[in-house]
Amino acid sequence: MSIQYEVEPLADSYGVADSFPKDFGYGEEEADIEDSPTPSDSKPRILLMGLRRSGKSSIQKVVFHKMSPNETLFLESTNKIYKDDISSSSFVNFQIWDFPGQVDFFDPTFDYEMIFRGTGALIFVIDAQDDYVEALGRLHLTVSRAYRVNPEINFEVFIHKVDGLSDDHKIETQRDIHQRANDDLADASLEKLHLSFYLTSIYDHSIFEAFSKVVQKLIPQLPTLENLLNIFISNSGIEKAFLFDVVSKIYIATDSSPVDMQSYELCCDMIDVVIDVSCIYGLKEDGSGSAYDKESMAIIKLNNTTVLYLKEVTKFLALVCILREESFERKGKPSTPALPHYCIKQSLDQV
Repeated sequence: MSIQYEVEPLADSYGVADSFPKDFGYGEEEADIEDSPTPSDSKPRILLMGLRRSGKSSIQKVVFHKMSPNETLFLESTNKIYKDDISSSSFVNFQIWDFPGQVDFFDPTFDYEMIFRGTGALIFVIDAQDDYVEALGRLHLTVSRAYRVNPEINFEVFIHKVDGLSDDHKIETQRDIHQRANDDLADASLEKLHLSFYLTSIYDHSIFEAFSKVVQKLIPQLPTLENLLNIFISNSGIEKAFLFDVVSKIYIATDSSPVDMQSYELCCDMIDVVIDVSCIYGLKEDGSGSAYDKESMAIIKLNNTTVLYLKEVTKFLALVCILREESFERKGKPSTPALPHYCIKQSLDQV
């Protein structure tokens, strides 16, 4: 399906779009860990941990199950450990284990060594609108024990629910949490343990960008993909290129130029627009077909001389680019990015 639009440039960030059909998802619903396959599966594992009501389940539902942020207000507290298989492509293919805040996973009857041994990333969620002293204590206990079991884990801290804070308060909160957490590690002689910090909210695109950074660390082909995208933009007049997972709007790779939030939001919104329009006009009369397939392609021209270009790469991946209108017109029609896009697609089949 090919679509062209003339639209106004998008203003400031607005709420996370919930435009995907409910069945346009990752397949398996979450399942109780006790009924799941053995944890020795080859898929990378991401653990979601934190105190009760910190927002762990809401993050999972918004990012991977397309739940509207407002709907998460009605989620009940998690009282079991759940495993969610994310099986969208060979690049975004992992398990998320959601731990309830009240579970003491260091209980002698709990095999935490087995869990940490197979973990690629540990995300600890801290509620920025709450008193986070207790959360910092649990963070230190969690990461220190996990590090001793598996030093290869990527430790990520989501300073969450920052939508309710002013910009100055956000910065001060991040600085305070960063300082206290690292001081605790230094006191325990764990200076080699590195924590990455992100300010997140389910009411804007910050949670998607943070998860993108987490997932990228689990993709062994990332340097190859970044190099391909650098070659792409250097030979096509494109200013910025992202390789997106269409379902979650996680970008699994981008070129080496800095990512600014506005560009990322524009690309996320373009994916939503394409899927929305395709669901209305791209399906057959009987409703069969797919909202996203090998024919999916779109060009959106904004009235500030910016052009957005989207092209299907694989069943679950899309190449989304930003370029200037003069570059687009000088180079020609949407066939311009075709050769670099073809090279990326061929390389993806080989990595």
